[in-house]
Amino acid sequence: MTWVPQLVALDVDGTIVNGDNELSDVVRDAVVAIRDAGIETVISTGRAISGVMDTAAKLGFTDGLAVASNGAVVFTYDPVEVVHSVTFDAADAVRRVLQEVPDAIVAVEQVGSGFRVNRPFPETEFAGQFVIDDVEKLIAEPVTRVVIRSTDHTPAEFTAIVHDLGLTGTNYFIGYSAWLDLAPEGVSKASGLDVVCERLGLTAADVLAVGDGNNDLEMLQWAGRGVAMGQSPDALKAVADAVTGSIDEDGLAQELAKYL
Repeated sequence: MTWVPQLVALDVDGTIVNGDNELSDVVRDAVVAIRDAGIETVISTGRAISGVMDTAAKLGFTDGLAVASNGAVVFTYDPVEVVHSVTFDAADAVRRVLQEVPDAIVAVEQVGSGFRVNRPFPETEFAGQFVIDDVEKLIAEPVTRVVIRSTDHTPAEFTAIVHDLGLTGTNYFIGYSAWLDLAPEGVSKASGLDVVCERLGLTAADVLAVGDGNNDLEMLQWAGRGVAMGQSPDALKAVADAVTGSIDEDGLAQELAKYL
Protein backbone atom coordinates (compact mmCIF):
# COMPACT_ATOMS: atom_id res chain seq x y z
CA MET A 1 0.00 0.00 0.00
CA THR A 2 1.26 3.47 -0.86
CA TRP A 3 -0.96 5.32 1.62
CA VAL A 4 0.33 5.50 5.17
CA PRO A 5 -1.76 7.03 7.96
CA GLN A 6 -0.46 9.92 9.98
CA LEU A 7 -2.86 9.08 12.81
CA VAL A 8 -4.24 5.72 13.91
CA ALA A 9 -7.51 5.82 15.90
CA LEU A 10 -8.26 2.63 17.79
CA ASP A 11 -11.40 1.42 19.51
CA VAL A 12 -10.69 -0.54 22.72
CA ASP A 13 -13.16 -3.31 23.48
CA GLY A 14 -13.20 -5.89 20.72
CA THR A 15 -10.34 -4.16 18.90
CA ILE A 16 -7.40 -3.71 21.28
CA VAL A 17 -8.63 -5.98 24.08
CA ASN A 18 -11.00 -8.94 24.21
CA GLY A 19 -14.15 -9.37 26.26
CA ASP A 20 -12.08 -10.16 29.35
CA ASN A 21 -10.09 -6.91 28.94
CA GLU A 22 -7.04 -8.93 27.90
CA LEU A 23 -4.43 -7.60 25.49
CA SER A 24 -2.50 -10.11 23.41
CA ASP A 25 1.26 -9.74 23.00
CA VAL A 26 0.85 -9.65 19.22
CA VAL A 27 -1.56 -6.69 19.32
CA ARG A 28 0.48 -4.84 21.94
CA ASP A 29 3.64 -5.17 19.87
CA ALA A 30 1.88 -3.97 16.72
CA VAL A 31 0.34 -0.89 18.37
CA VAL A 32 3.62 0.03 20.06
CA ALA A 33 5.47 -0.41 16.76
CA ILE A 34 3.04 1.97 15.03
CA ARG A 35 3.68 4.64 17.63
CA ASP A 36 7.43 4.02 17.54
CA ALA A 37 7.27 4.54 13.77
CA GLY A 38 6.15 8.13 14.43
CA ILE A 39 2.46 7.61 13.65
CA GLU A 40 0.18 9.37 16.14
CA THR A 41 -1.77 6.68 17.99
CA VAL A 42 -5.06 7.67 19.62
CA ILE A 43 -7.35 5.52 21.76
CA SER A 44 -10.93 6.29 20.69
CA THR A 45 -13.54 4.57 22.80
CA GLY A 46 -16.88 4.62 24.54
CA ARG A 47 -15.04 4.07 27.79
CA ALA A 48 -14.65 6.83 30.32
CA ILE A 49 -11.26 8.37 31.08
CA SER A 50 -10.40 5.69 33.66
CA GLY A 51 -11.02 2.96 31.10
CA VAL A 52 -8.80 4.73 28.57
CA MET A 53 -6.00 5.00 31.10
CA ASP A 54 -6.30 1.28 31.88
CA THR A 55 -5.73 0.51 28.19
CA ALA A 56 -2.91 3.05 27.90
CA ALA A 57 -1.17 1.35 30.83
CA LYS A 58 -1.54 -2.06 29.16
CA LEU A 59 0.13 -0.62 26.05
CA GLY A 60 2.83 1.14 28.06
CA PHE A 61 1.71 4.59 26.85
CA THR A 62 2.50 7.41 29.27
CA ASP A 63 1.46 10.38 27.13
CA GLY A 64 -0.85 11.20 24.26
CA LEU A 65 -4.27 12.37 23.14
CA ALA A 66 -7.38 10.25 23.60
CA VAL A 67 -11.08 10.29 22.78
CA ALA A 68 -13.38 8.99 25.53
CA SER A 69 -17.13 8.66 26.14
CA ASN A 70 -17.91 8.12 22.44
CA GLY A 71 -16.44 11.49 21.49
CA ALA A 72 -17.94 13.65 24.24
CA VAL A 73 -14.56 13.95 25.96
CA VAL A 74 -11.11 14.59 24.48
CA PHE A 75 -8.14 14.68 26.83
CA THR A 76 -4.37 14.57 27.07
CA TYR A 77 -2.42 12.35 29.45
CA ASP A 78 -0.53 11.88 31.74
CA PRO A 79 -1.50 13.84 33.87
CA VAL A 80 -5.05 13.84 32.56
CA GLU A 81 -6.24 17.18 31.22
CA VAL A 82 -9.62 17.49 29.51
CA VAL A 83 -9.23 19.70 26.44
CA HIS A 84 -12.76 19.31 25.03
CA SER A 85 -16.10 18.12 26.39
CA VAL A 86 -19.72 18.31 25.30
CA THR A 87 -22.70 17.98 27.64
CA PHE A 88 -26.43 17.58 27.09
CA ASP A 89 -29.71 17.36 28.97
CA ALA A 90 -30.48 13.63 29.11
CA ALA A 91 -33.51 13.87 31.40
CA ASP A 92 -36.25 13.40 28.80
CA ALA A 93 -34.50 10.50 27.04
CA VAL A 94 -33.80 8.70 30.31
CA ARG A 95 -37.37 9.11 31.55
CA ARG A 96 -38.75 7.78 28.25
CA VAL A 97 -36.57 4.68 28.40
CA LEU A 98 -37.48 4.07 32.03
CA GLN A 99 -41.19 4.23 31.20
CA GLU A 100 -40.66 1.17 29.02
CA VAL A 101 -37.93 -0.48 31.10
CA PRO A 102 -38.56 0.64 34.69
CA ASP A 103 -35.99 -1.72 36.22
CA ALA A 104 -33.13 -0.53 34.00
CA ILE A 105 -29.81 0.51 35.50
CA VAL A 106 -28.86 4.13 34.81
CA ALA A 107 -25.30 5.46 35.01
CA VAL A 108 -24.22 9.07 34.52
CA GLU A 109 -20.58 9.84 33.84
CA GLN A 110 -18.70 12.29 36.01
CA VAL A 111 -15.73 13.23 33.87
CA GLY A 112 -12.48 12.09 35.42
CA SER A 113 -13.96 10.55 38.56
CA GLY A 114 -16.22 7.69 37.50
CA PHE A 115 -19.99 7.26 37.43
CA ARG A 116 -23.08 7.87 39.52
CA VAL A 117 -25.62 5.05 39.23
CA ASN A 118 -29.11 4.26 40.49
CA ARG A 119 -28.01 0.70 41.34
CA PRO A 120 -24.93 -1.45 40.67
CA PHE A 121 -24.19 -2.91 37.26
CA PRO A 122 -23.50 -6.63 36.80
CA GLU A 123 -20.09 -7.17 38.39
CA THR A 124 -18.21 -8.14 35.23
CA GLU A 125 -19.54 -5.26 33.10
CA PHE A 126 -18.54 -2.09 34.84
CA ALA A 127 -15.08 -0.85 35.68
CA GLY A 128 -14.12 2.13 37.78
CA GLN A 129 -15.58 3.93 40.76
CA PHE A 130 -19.28 4.63 41.14
CA VAL A 131 -21.63 6.28 43.63
CA ILE A 132 -25.27 5.23 44.04
CA ASP A 133 -27.85 8.02 43.76
CA ASP A 134 -31.50 8.66 42.86
CA VAL A 135 -32.30 8.74 39.13
CA GLU A 136 -33.80 12.23 39.25
CA LYS A 137 -30.63 13.52 40.86
CA LEU A 138 -28.54 11.76 38.20
CA ILE A 139 -30.29 13.59 35.38
CA ALA A 140 -30.81 16.95 37.08
CA GLU A 141 -27.78 18.55 35.38
CA PRO A 142 -26.30 18.31 31.85
CA VAL A 143 -23.92 15.35 31.42
CA THR A 144 -21.44 14.05 28.86
CA ARG A 145 -22.75 10.50 28.78
CA VAL A 146 -25.49 8.24 30.13
CA VAL A 147 -25.49 4.44 30.10
CA ILE A 148 -28.76 2.53 30.45
CA ARG A 149 -28.59 -1.23 30.96
CA SER A 150 -31.45 -3.71 31.02
CA THR A 151 -30.74 -7.03 32.70
CA ASP A 152 -34.21 -8.39 31.86
CA HIS A 153 -34.14 -8.10 28.06
CA THR A 154 -32.14 -9.66 25.27
CA PRO A 155 -30.09 -7.26 23.14
CA ALA A 156 -32.63 -7.65 20.31
CA GLU A 157 -35.59 -6.87 22.61
CA PHE A 158 -33.86 -3.85 24.10
CA THR A 159 -32.85 -2.57 20.66
CA ALA A 160 -36.46 -2.78 19.46
CA ILE A 161 -37.68 -0.86 22.52
CA VAL A 162 -35.12 1.92 22.07
CA HIS A 163 -35.74 2.28 18.33
CA ASP A 164 -39.49 2.49 18.88
CA LEU A 165 -39.02 5.37 21.33
CA GLY A 166 -37.71 7.63 18.56
CA LEU A 167 -35.30 9.42 20.86
CA THR A 168 -34.49 12.96 19.74
CA GLY A 169 -31.87 15.43 20.89
CA THR A 170 -29.36 12.67 21.54
CA ASN A 171 -26.98 10.38 19.71
CA TYR A 172 -27.31 6.82 20.92
CA PHE A 173 -25.40 3.57 20.48
CA ILE A 174 -26.54 0.07 21.38
CA GLY A 175 -23.92 -2.50 22.37
CA TYR A 176 -23.68 -6.27 22.10
CA SER A 177 -25.62 -6.63 25.36
CA ALA A 178 -28.84 -4.81 26.32
CA TRP A 179 -26.72 -1.69 26.83
CA LEU A 180 -27.59 1.81 25.60
CA ASP A 181 -25.13 4.70 25.43
CA LEU A 182 -26.67 8.17 25.23
CA ALA A 183 -24.47 11.03 24.01
CA PRO A 184 -25.05 14.64 22.95
CA GLU A 185 -26.63 14.99 19.51
CA GLY A 186 -24.00 15.16 16.78
CA VAL A 187 -21.32 13.72 19.06
CA SER A 188 -19.50 10.54 18.07
CA LYS A 189 -15.98 9.22 17.97
CA ALA A 190 -15.66 11.01 14.62
CA SER A 191 -16.47 14.41 16.15
CA GLY A 192 -13.98 13.76 18.95
CA LEU A 193 -11.30 12.82 16.43
CA ASP A 194 -12.04 16.02 14.51
CA VAL A 195 -10.94 17.89 17.64
CA VAL A 196 -7.77 15.78 17.82
CA CYS A 197 -6.97 16.38 14.15
CA GLU A 198 -7.47 20.13 14.51
CA ARG A 199 -4.95 20.20 17.35
CA LEU A 200 -2.44 18.22 15.30
CA GLY A 201 -2.95 19.94 11.95
CA LEU A 202 -4.31 16.79 10.30
CA THR A 203 -7.51 15.90 8.41
CA ALA A 204 -9.77 12.86 8.32
CA ALA A 205 -7.99 11.75 5.14
CA ASP A 206 -4.84 11.20 7.22
CA VAL A 207 -6.55 8.81 9.63
CA LEU A 208 -6.76 5.03 9.86
CA ALA A 209 -9.60 4.01 12.20
CA VAL A 210 -10.27 0.48 13.43
CA GLY A 211 -13.31 -0.65 15.43
CA ASP A 212 -15.90 -3.36 15.90
CA GLY A 213 -19.11 -1.87 17.32
CA ASN A 214 -22.15 0.21 16.46
CA ASN A 215 -20.51 3.22 18.10
CA ASP A 216 -17.66 2.97 15.56
CA LEU A 217 -19.81 3.51 12.49
CA GLU A 218 -19.35 7.28 12.21
CA MET A 219 -15.62 6.96 12.90
CA LEU A 220 -15.07 4.39 10.15
CA GLN A 221 -17.11 6.43 7.66
CA TRP A 222 -15.21 9.60 8.57
CA ALA A 223 -11.65 8.26 8.42
CA GLY A 224 -9.48 8.13 5.33
CA ARG A 225 -9.41 4.37 5.86
CA GLY A 226 -11.98 2.71 8.12
CA VAL A 227 -11.44 -0.93 9.03
CA ALA A 228 -13.95 -3.21 10.77
CA MET A 229 -12.87 -6.10 12.96
CA GLY A 230 -13.91 -9.55 11.79
CA GLN A 231 -16.58 -10.02 14.45
CA SER A 232 -18.24 -6.66 13.71
CA PRO A 233 -21.96 -6.45 12.92
CA ASP A 234 -22.84 -6.42 9.23
CA ALA A 235 -23.89 -2.78 9.35
CA LEU A 236 -20.37 -1.76 10.36
CA LYS A 237 -18.70 -3.99 7.79
CA ALA A 238 -20.92 -2.43 5.12
CA VAL A 239 -19.50 1.07 5.68
CA ALA A 240 -15.88 -0.01 6.21
CA ASP A 241 -13.18 0.25 3.57
CA ALA A 242 -11.90 -3.16 4.66
CA VAL A 243 -12.52 -5.96 7.14
CA THR A 244 -9.64 -7.49 9.09
CA GLY A 245 -9.50 -10.57 11.31
CA SER A 246 -11.49 -10.90 14.52
CA ILE A 247 -10.21 -10.01 17.99
CA ASP A 248 -9.44 -13.71 18.55
CA GLU A 249 -7.31 -13.63 15.38
CA ASP A 250 -5.42 -10.46 16.41
CA GLY A 251 -7.11 -8.66 13.54
CA LEU A 252 -5.83 -5.24 14.62
CA ALA A 253 -2.24 -6.45 14.33
CA GLN A 254 -3.01 -7.79 10.83
CA GLU A 255 -4.13 -4.33 9.71
CA LEU A 256 -1.32 -2.41 11.40
CA ALA A 257 1.31 -4.70 9.86
CA LYS A 258 0.55 -3.11 6.47
CA TYR A 259 2.17 0.15 7.60
CA LEU A 260 5.26 -1.23 9.33
